[in-house]
Amino acid sequence: MLVSLRRYLIAGLLVWLPLIITGFIIKLLVDLLDFTILLLPPGWRPEALLGFSVPGAGIALAIVIVFVTGLVVANIVGKRLVHLGESIVRRIPLVSSIYGAVKQVTETVLSDGGQAFRKVVMIEYPRRGLWSIGFMTGVGCGEVQRRTEHDVISVFIPTTPNPTSGFVLLVPREDVVELDMTVEDGLKFVMSLGVVSPLGSIDDAPAPAVPRG
Repeated sequence: MLVSLRRYLIAGLLVWLPLIITGFIIKLLVDLLDFTILLLPPGWRPEALLGFSVPGAGIALAIVIVFVTGLVVANIVGKRLVHLGESIVRRIPLVSSIYGAVKQVTETVLSDGGQAFRKVVMIEYPRRGLWSIGFMTGVGCGEVQRRTEHDVISVFIPTTPNPTSGFVLLVPREDVVELDMTVEDGLKFVMSLGVVSPLGSIDDAPAPAVPRG
């Protein structure tokens, strides 16, 4: 009786938990983006024009703002305006450091030719014989590259179940095993505590050779 009850409870949780968590995350994002409505004058907001608020209107406004911004900065005049604004921001103490770091990370991640978060890798960490999933974030690590005897790449090792925190390791290229799984599959693997594995990546793929230094 208890075994059957437990099985039914687990089956029910497997249905409802993903739905509840997905709905919660989507609602959180929608509520966050809805704050962009405050950028409109009070008379232009949906509740003033229609008499009631429109959930998700902020998302549409945010998309329009991003799109129009892209159109503006894509031409020479727009680029000069952005350059002028950035030159002003970079003269403000503290703000310049934060803005510069965020902009550099954003350009690296979103660049079409960038290497950041394009490959899922596996390295022996925290010691030999123990493997960790990570994401390649860069190659040619400047001064660090010059001061080492190896071709070093930077690898981000995320924590689980929260992949937004973790460790940045500078690893010799020969000690890195590149995986065929996508970045999305790698994130699923980390966030699920290793429960969700990409189909075919464990049973079908041949075991990689273990690099030894």
